[in-house]
Amino acid sequence: MTTMLVTGGTGTLGRHVVARLGELGHDVRVLSRHSAAYPVDLRDGSGLDAAVAGVDVVVHCASTRTGGDEQAASNLVAAAKRAGVGHLVLISIVGVDRVPLGYYATKLRVEKIIEGSGIGWTVLRTTQFHDLVFTILHGAAKLPLMPVASGVRIQPVETAEVSARLAALAARAPAGRVADMGGPEVHTLRELAQLYLRATGRRRVLVPLWVPGRTFRALQRGLNLAPDQAVGKRTFEDFLRERARTAGPGTSVR
Repeated sequence: MTTMLVTGGTGTLGRHVVARLGELGHDVRVLSRHSAAYPVDLRDGSGLDAAVAGVDVVVHCASTRTGGDEQAASNLVAAAKRAGVGHLVLISIVGVDRVPLGYYATKLRVEKIIEGSGIGWTVLRTTQFHDLVFTILHGAAKLPLMPVASGVRIQPVETAEVSARLAALAARAPAGRVADMGGPEVHTLRELAQLYLRATGRRRVLVPLWVPGRTFRALQRGLNLAPDQAVGKRTFEDFLRERARTAGPGTSVR
């Protein structure tokens, strides 16, 4: 039996990875600040050595937009080397090397830390998760005039499908940078907003928003997309239908 540790194992992606690895028969440790067994804050590294002791593979899903990802990755690599971990698997984002966004630049530096660790590594880049797209649209729809960035396209992918891919990669030998993983469809942000409004029963006026700057020019050029790797199966519309179904009769998809 292989012992695997999943950082961020209680998060949106991490909990799916934990479940999938368990289904495959692996011994799985869940590491997060709120984990019952392995409560570790990767940014200071306290408790990390105990968490990685005896671990064969680390799947690194932990991330935050409030800073500290590079330090967290460095602490994780150092502890993994001390413990003799043989394989580091990292989830990253399509376009981190092409879209000049601060968070993307951080993710790219984390990739470099993993690649230079001296440990066998695998990096998977994916397009945006359905959950993230939903959250963005939900926030924008709080206004009666719903702003929609002009010319921006997104290729949403299903979190559970990404977790299955990560779990499969974790069970194999280190593979380096593997093929990107994209969702099945590329939509304009306006199209996604229309799907969201239809599913939630809301009425909003969609207002085209032109945002100056290099980041939005990169998004308008589609540098966040992986159209040649549209391997996902579940569409954003499927995601919305499932969200409505699980919400139950008489309740909102919101």
